[in-house]
Amino acid sequence: MTSNALNADALLDKMKQGLQALLSQGHKPDPLMIGIHTGGAWLAEQLHKDLHITSPLGALDISFHRDDFDQSGLNPKVQPSNLPCSTEGRHILLVDDVIMSGRTIRAAMNELFDYGRPASVTLITLLDLQQRELPIQADIIGGTLAISADQTVKLTGPAPLALEIRNRSES
Repeated sequence: MTSNALNADALLDKMKQGLQALLSQGHKPDPLMIGIHTGGAWLAEQLHKDLHITSPLGALDISFHRDDFDQSGLNPKVQPSNLPCSTEGRHILLVDDVIMSGRTIRAAMNELFDYGRPASVTLITLLDLQQRELPIQADIIGGTLAISADQTVKLTGPAPLALEIRNRSES
């Protein structure tokens, strides 16, 4: 995929297809969908609605579990996580906008386990930048993209959803 092909709607449609296939298998009954604040929460809201998932929707703010406080400080827009029920024994559909190093997902899993021990966690991401620092892989991916070290990908939304490649100096 090239930078000119960053179509958020097309990537979201691919995520929906993968998620529909997973849910139709019936191995994960009554899953709890949780979006990582903010981009993942926007995507989770759209997927939850489009796929008619009956369980309530949750949102995680992972700010307190991040391992980069010394580099970036605490996010000034910290919000509480909103999980409508315990994660104990539940099949979790964890949604994020972009997976790169795996550190955001590690922080999200730490936050999730504060609420209970899930039966399973399925990771769903819009875009995989394939620059892992931790051994974490998404189960359902809208698309992949290679970017240079001086670039970043930014999802804006919630409506309309749009993906932009920016130079880090612009972010």
